[in-house]
Amino acid sequence: MREAVNAARRIVVKVGSSSLTTAAGGLDTERVDALADVLAGWLAGGTTGAGPTEAAPPPAGSGRRRAAPADRRELVLVSSGAIAAGLAPLGLPRRPRDLATQQAAASVGQGLLIGRYSAGLARHGRTVGQVLLTVDDVTRRAHYRNAYRTLRKLLDLGAVPIVNENDTVATDEIRFGDNDRLAALVAALVHADLLVLLSDVDALYTGDPARPGTVRIEDVHDERDLAHVAIGRTGRAGVGTGGMVTKVEAARIATGFGIPVVLTSASLAPEALAGMEVGTFFHRVRQRPTARLFWLAHATSPRGRLHLDPGAVAAVVGRRKSLLPAGITAVDGTFTAGDPVDLVDAAGAAVARGLVNYDAVELPGLLGRSTSELAAALGPAYEREVVHRDDLVLLV
Repeated sequence: MREAVNAARRIVVKVGSSSLTTAAGGLDTERVDALADVLAGWLAGGTTGAGPTEAAPPPAGSGRRRAAPADRRELVLVSSGAIAAGLAPLGLPRRPRDLATQQAAASVGQGLLIGRYSAGLARHGRTVGQVLLTVDDVTRRAHYRNAYRTLRKLLDLGAVPIVNENDTVATDEIRFGDNDRLAALVAALVHADLLVLLSDVDALYTGDPARPGTVRIEDVHDERDLAHVAIGRTGRAGVGTGGMVTKVEAARIATGFGIPVVLTSASLAPEALAGMEVGTFFHRVRQRPTARLFWLAHATSPRGRLHLDPGAVAAVVGRRKSLLPAGITAVDGTFTAGDPVDLVDAAGAAVARGLVNYDAVELPGLLGRSTSELAAALGPAYEREVVHRDDLVLLV
């Protein structure tokens, strides 16, 4: 048995599109209901999810507040499947490639998906809450706090937050890219004890599981355990966006935040949540860093670059100081205040990432000048850091 799994009280479970949909792309209601049973069983302290749990909390709206003992279990579900679920109702034979049609499919499918989860978990007295996120929701300070407060309040109220990327409005510039990565970042956001990645493959293998001689990897402690693993680039399913490579990368992100990860198939979810040694277990590799800065490093794509002189690099990297205009030699990109930018050294290597306090068009006239000089010439509004140290994460 895996002690870290059995000891977990707050977990994030991610399930992929291929585990929830039919071959034709429609929502497989039996699979969704089966997963709902498993999750409700874990929340109630059971493991099998063979039917409605006996120790279900009061139904929503009953007027009774569910007790919250110290060992209460909490679960966040990150579920793919919105676009896939919308294919059949819209008469689409396959996942569309253009963004507008993807957004239309997500608009139809998200309602079907959340409705089925709501019905499946309601049989166990569980209420669900839908949370749709874009990258901006977890990188900009105010949005990040709101995302955390929403998830935290849902958990406090005994609900099951169901998270998905907001595919109906997300553009290429503000996408997470895949829900494996999103799940790892959500796990960091809520300070989960465990991340469980469910797909159509039962574990990480040394190569193609269909080939003779390929063996399952039971444990991953560090990168050395992955040195001879052929991860590949795509998954089996035709309706999803991820593959084994995205799951391994998600495991790297989560374990880097101090969260262990179980990777297995949706069919083995009861055994995985019971702590049985199925799938692949990724051990955490470090203690937990600051959650918001962890998101900044892993959830964002830089909108520009600020070139630093050697003194500024030493101040930012060596002494963890804020970045001031005097240490910047050049500016690349088009960005506005609050956007993520990379801070690069003289060789062009990114040494840090931060949220910039100025628009790109404002900065050229400020470079190389002290904040006191700028305040005297332009007013007190310019006596501020270009990137404050609280909004800056090192990449080296």
